[in-house]
Amino acid sequence: MESNNLLKQLLLIGVGTTTFVADKLRDVTEQWVREGRLNPEQATAFVEDLMQQLRSDPSQWETQMQRQLGNMMYDLGLPRQAEVDELRGRIDRLERQVRDLENKQWR
Repeated sequence: MESNNLLKQLLLIGVGTTTFVADKLRDVTEQWVREGRLNPEQATAFVEDLMQQLRSDPSQWETQMQRQLGNMMYDLGLPRQAEVDELRGRIDRLERQVRDLENKQWR
């Protein structure tokens, strides 16, 4: 199960270069072969297929990685930029209201 998580992290986060990803994919599939989850031919085909997809349409890969990274950040509880901006606006409005109330008190 740990190797499955590693594979998901590599694919979803999209870290490193194509060579790095290929090496890690090979490591994971080799482990799956040792565990009996894949036969060697399936492992080779799996790595080649994923690498071909990566090479064939990098813009789609990048879009998918950005979407998945955003989902992972959301799952971790990290706010999106729009949420942070909205909160900043609310804080600014509240600070203005507090200043206005303080100014009224001193008049």
